[in-house]
Amino acid sequence: MSEVRIAAEPRTEFGKGAARRARRAGKVPAVLYGHGTEPRHINLPGHDLMLALKTPNVLLRVDGIEGGDNLALPKSVQRDPIKGFLEHVDLLVVKKGEKVTVEIPVTVVGEVVSGGVLNQELVQVEVETEATHIPEGVEVDVEGVEIGAHVTAGQLKLPAGTALVTDAETIVLTVAAERVSAEAEEEAAEPAEATAETGSSEE
Repeated sequence: MSEVRIAAEPRTEFGKGAARRARRAGKVPAVLYGHGTEPRHINLPGHDLMLALKTPNVLLRVDGIEGGDNLALPKSVQRDPIKGFLEHVDLLVVKKGEKVTVEIPVTVVGEVVSGGVLNQELVQVEVETEATHIPEGVEVDVEGVEIGAHVTAGQLKLPAGTALVTDAETIVLTVAAERVSAEAEEEAAEPAEATAETGSSEE
């Protein structure tokens, strides 16, 4: 999994006004907590953090604060609902060998059988895995999946050391029969009707 080093600085001002000033300076307010320690309020560089968060479950090595660097996972990311910029981030301190519960993306590979349509019901599954070895995702191959069949979470092939938390019976995807639109059915019927009318006039 990806690990990104990011520089932090202690945050001494609080409240909406302080948060707005931090964001104007290109920083994002954050809280670092976990392992029985007091929550630490910090500011992170906004651009670096935004790039890091493009990777699901990115492991951040936060340095520049008292106590040395910390490994942390983003647990809650707040964005402006209109403009999309980062408003606040909660970071959970993790240790090597520790198990954590996270969601990983499900990626579909392979070609759907002719005449079939793929319906992906689940784009992420919840798993328990080692904090410093979180899988980037899990692939599900639809090659050979027949029309009318489905794949459940329990059928996914997870990496070694990763356990499924999502209910094993949850449907991840189905392959349905391709539906012909009403317009296509009408177009297909028109030539047949025209032929029948031509035949009648010739008689």
